[in-house]
Amino acid sequence: MAFFGTSPKAAELADEITDFTAVRGRSLFRDALNRFLRNKAAMASLFILVLIAAFVVLGPFFSQWSNEEIDWVVMGDVKGMGGPSIETGHYFGVDDLGRDLFARTIQATQTSLLVGLIGAAMALLVGTFWGVVAGYYGGRLDSIMMRFVDILLAIPLTLVLILILVVAGRSFTALFLGLGAVSWLTMSRIVRGQTLALKSREFIEAARATGVSEGTIIWRHILPNLAGVVIVYASLLVPEMILAESFISFLGLGISEPNTSLGRLIAEGAGTMAYGTLWQLLFPLFFYVALIIAMFFVGDGLRDALDPKDR
Repeated sequence: MAFFGTSPKAAELADEITDFTAVRGRSLFRDALNRFLRNKAAMASLFILVLIAAFVVLGPFFSQWSNEEIDWVVMGDVKGMGGPSIETGHYFGVDDLGRDLFARTIQATQTSLLVGLIGAAMALLVGTFWGVVAGYYGGRLDSIMMRFVDILLAIPLTLVLILILVVAGRSFTALFLGLGAVSWLTMSRIVRGQTLALKSREFIEAARATGVSEGTIIWRHILPNLAGVVIVYASLLVPEMILAESFISFLGLGISEPNTSLGRLIAEGAGTMAYGTLWQLLFPLFFYVALIIAMFFVGDGLRDALDPKDR
């Protein structure tokens, strides 16, 4: 590009100015992802979770015993062959009934992961729906819905969970329903508070002014802006569900035999410590502690990555 009446240097400078490359901006998702990837503690915890998931998925292919099979040879031996051994195929040893602890730890870890994920998913769905409806429509509906939540929160949640398991029976379905029934209450209050703050924003008023329906506003504007808070709380809710299930199983009210969970294995291992079988406690406890700590660090990393104050 050349201009008449200008020097060659000025024309060359003008060409350089016009030959620019547009700078591409980063999306909020990309920015949050980069912040999460820079969190060393969260990435290390995520790697630990991947290893635990690989142990659950690939472990059965390396197990020489099923979780219900009893090794009568080890049970009848008085020389202490019940400890961890590669020769016998009991990599983690056996429990007090002669069952392979490696296979039972795999099953217990799988159960605890399912309890945490499914319980958190149920709390996320029910709590988000309840909180959005109460916060967005407000008025008498909000008062009725939140007073119901307050009444349930006044009751000890552990007592409610135990009552559900006693009435419905000790099964996977009853456990999932029990955890989902008591875990959505706090989620609903958090979502309601965020919805109350969002519904008075300018972009919501603009959407109403243009004739957008209430359902569309909730789906396109309210829920996407709640995603960060909901994801962070749900990630922190997973270890809470595992802790609650482990406590119930430790009391003997969790999943019934032959199924097991990490809480139940820890309770069994604690009961046999006096006999010198420390491996029955250490292996389930190791996976339990690693799972809980890793999930808490991942949730903390998500909170830091999605915090709008740090953007």
